[in-house]
Amino acid sequence: MRSVVAILIAIGLMVIGFLAPASAALPNRIEFSSLDAVSRWISGYRAHPEPTRLPAAVRALSQFGAFKDPESSGVYIGFIAGVIGFSYGRAEEIIGKTLPVAPADQWVIVRAIAYSGHPEWKNLLRKFSDRLSLRKVMIEKYLDGELPTLSEIPLERKDPTLWDKMKDPFQKTKTKKLGDATYDKSPELLDTLWGYYFGTGSYPPVARIVTLLPWSTDRDSIDKLTVGNMAKYTLASNAGRDHDLLVMLKRASTEQPKNTVLTEIIEAAETMETTRLRKDALASIEELKRKGPGYKRDITTWGQVGQGALALGCVAAAATGHIELGLPCVIGGATSSAALNFWNQQGQ
Repeated sequence: MRSVVAILIAIGLMVIGFLAPASAALPNRIEFSSLDAVSRWISGYRAHPEPTRLPAAVRALSQFGAFKDPESSGVYIGFIAGVIGFSYGRAEEIIGKTLPVAPADQWVIVRAIAYSGHPEWKNLLRKFSDRLSLRKVMIEKYLDGELPTLSEIPLERKDPTLWDKMKDPFQKTKTKKLGDATYDKSPELLDTLWGYYFGTGSYPPVARIVTLLPWSTDRDSIDKLTVGNMAKYTLASNAGRDHDLLVMLKRASTEQPKNTVLTEIIEAAETMETTRLRKDALASIEELKRKGPGYKRDITTWGQVGQGALALGCVAAAATGHIELGLPCVIGGATSSAALNFWNQQGQ
């Protein structure tokens, strides 16, 4: 009898051994086995939203080291924020299932909630503060308004003019400082806007990117010129393959009939002639590097710009559908001038 039982057990184990590989080969709709799998899901999310898969995606991104560098993780922050913001009544449930995350990555969830635009984002931060205990200072700064939400971040921070100082010589008028982030000094925010669009397909992040377009013709600031041209290039590249985005840009052009840059983008998207935009951008940047900006001639500032623009070329690649050159290269460890390196490689 015992021998019969032993044989049956052995047969059972053999059956399990044959079935396990087969079941493992089946598509898993809950977990992501690679960074490429997450990236492809993100790229197609706005066409097929699956907010319940966000917790698994965040765990995978954390596991693959996507959040190690804040400067190269903007697209993921924006995407998570967009999904949370558009989940409305399910946001609390989704965040709850996302936690816990690795202690070093708690900042990602805090910032995504603050950037989400969800009407109850402050209450969500308060509710999950105990489960994000290592970032309580960060949470308090968002709740107190000391750190800006995505919609509050200014394009640039202007120094007070002489007239301003004359009007208020003793600086009696105090304005609350909302962090140090600005779009001209933190180009990774462009990544964040694209991530939010990937997660929602909505117009507000696109509208914000459009406001950066005048910088594409700036002749004084390498910072602005770089960000403005990346905004121009990514809009054209995306719109050439995303009909809904092209419709948004056409609608914006009717409201801004004198925006010649936007008109140029639409034409490039419709004719799939984005290569010229890249070459023109490189030429203008090289010219400004060679001649120097009007108000500062120190060419060493170029290196600082490169460090901020590290992920933008990757987003451009993802936008054009080259997923193998897109989001994964943000993870791969971009160099300080990755955006321009990407453009140069595309032209070879």
